[in-house]
Amino acid sequence: MRLYALCDQDLLDKKGLSLEDFIGIAKEKNAEIIQYRNKNSDVAFIKQQLIKIRKMYDGFLIVNDAYELIEFCDGVHVGQEDLRAIDKDIFTAVKILRSVIKKDKILGISTHNKEEVLQANEMDLNYIGLGAYRNTDTKSDVSTVLGEKLDEIASLSKHLVAAIGGVQESDKFAYVTYHVMGSGLIR
Repeated sequence: MRLYALCDQDLLDKKGLSLEDFIGIAKEKNAEIIQYRNKNSDVAFIKQQLIKIRKMYDGFLIVNDAYELIEFCDGVHVGQEDLRAIDKDIFTAVKILRSVIKKDKILGISTHNKEEVLQANEMDLNYIGLGAYRNTDTKSDVSTVLGEKLDEIASLSKHLVAAIGGVQESDKFAYVTYHVMGSGLIR
């Protein structure tokens, strides 16, 4: 299993965990990637957190949404709604992002079904997040749970696939590169 650790600030706050605690757990589990997600703070705070993470962790560091902070990390992950906020046409949105996020940086997007995976195949990306695999404590607005269909849909992707949403270490996939785990790491 290759671990992609999702460090969600709301989850840390809810569980009373420090950023240092989470990074320690992720390092102990040999996370190859850490994504920092913070939907409620300003850019200055997110920047501070990225700088802190970088001092503690030398793997790949991805920021969720805040592509203006690309210089402080290795890449950006963006959801479907966030793409549409950049441009109503998601293909144009990815082109805009790629013009800001140069080729040496990682760009990933969320996908939830076969159609979005096939669309992503036509985009200049490094990976896709696919899910939700199961219901999760981290996100309460999960509308689609793919369950066992996730691996079948993942097989259609030309990009690396990171399974998201309720993924556990013990889950087995044939076409998934990364297990994305957030709350599952800190139980």
